[in-house]
Amino acid sequence: MADTSLSQTRTPEEPRVESAASGTGISRRRLLGTAGATGLVLGAAGGAVGYASAPSGATPLTSVGATEVPFHAKHQPGITDPLQSRGHLLTFDLAPGAGRKEAAALLRRWSDTARRLMAGEFGAEGDSDVARDAGPSSLTLTFGFGHSFFARTGLEKQRPDALDPLPAFSSDRLDRTRSDGDLWVQIGADDALVAFHALRAVQKDADAAARVRWQMNGFNRSPGATARPMTTRNLMGQVDGTRNPKPAEPDFDERIFVPAQGEPAWMANGSYVVVRRIRMLLDDWEKLSLRKQEGVIGRRKADGAPLSGGDETTEMDLEKTDAEGNLVVPVNAHARITRPDQNGGAAMLRRPFSYHDGIDADGTPDAGLLFVCWQADPLRGFVPVQRKLDRGDALTPFIRHEASGLFAVPGGAAEGEYVGQALLEG
Repeated sequence: MADTSLSQTRTPEEPRVESAASGTGISRRRLLGTAGATGLVLGAAGGAVGYASAPSGATPLTSVGATEVPFHAKHQPGITDPLQSRGHLLTFDLAPGAGRKEAAALLRRWSDTARRLMAGEFGAEGDSDVARDAGPSSLTLTFGFGHSFFARTGLEKQRPDALDPLPAFSSDRLDRTRSDGDLWVQIGADDALVAFHALRAVQKDADAAARVRWQMNGFNRSPGATARPMTTRNLMGQVDGTRNPKPAEPDFDERIFVPAQGEPAWMANGSYVVVRRIRMLLDDWEKLSLRKQEGVIGRRKADGAPLSGGDETTEMDLEKTDAEGNLVVPVNAHARITRPDQNGGAAMLRRPFSYHDGIDADGTPDAGLLFVCWQADPLRGFVPVQRKLDRGDALTPFIRHEASGLFAVPGGAAEGEYVGQALLEG
């Protein structure tokens, strides 16, 4: 769990600027033109209310429900968009006998479904109507290809070198049945029913072409749940995401996205995502004193500020010592080890979800982080940092990596195209 900040220039609970509506006036697409940017009011309890004019006789959606993310864009949605409050991650394996033709048809169906649902449209044949009353609710769907996909479709020559399997790490306790997969799908939304509706639609679209290999469900804090915009917290109670690279930084695209003239050509404007199910050993963690917890991370629990002083965004002073001459930020503190300047500049864009999958028979919570990180090349992003963590991170005794996957996520689909078309029809 690298000490990096959220995947946008604003924090995940900041008001969102609504996208312009397009289409034929379907009821779920009544967007608030200025809600989120100027029409959102935060009350003393952190509640959010934002209304604007709506068609005659129609009830306007709240700002949370009205937010629409465009499907057709340079990069796929769900990478630099603000974290949503609900998420589903799942992979599919192509069915026996299914190949390139079936995969292309499936990606076309998925892309059409994603475009339609992200725009807040409903009423397709066989629709369950689960989300009929809701707006788009920041829904995003993101699609990627695993290492095994290319052999199954006869496209081995198009498989990127960056998709080579990740090395083994000493902290891995991987369940192979919940790792990897031919096709990866990420779903995020600020409404649980909207997210579930998209999940069911994706599963139905797979039909006989592919079957689910694994699925994981996650969550984050809901928009408007705090009195002011702030970085999210993980299930250890730590402010999590302070040092993420931000789109405004000049080298952001270079770190996160494959260049337009990059190789292979079908990955232009795409990215590589590492997905890890990281279980938090919360019973052990919560036995630590506050001071010890902060020493493990290297930051204050209350506000995320470095132990060397200042506020959350203050640069960490790695050389500062206390009265006894000890480093204020311990040498094995998680926040120290994961810094890009401690890893040859290695950086990744983290966009995770927390998860809780119940209580084990011994009373231990099965809970933790669905770690999702983006980079132009995992060998320059995730791998160096994880190797450094493997060699002495103070957090290691309190977490366990239980599942893993690496996927190539192509650039966004242009109007009239589907995700991955350059690969499957190139």
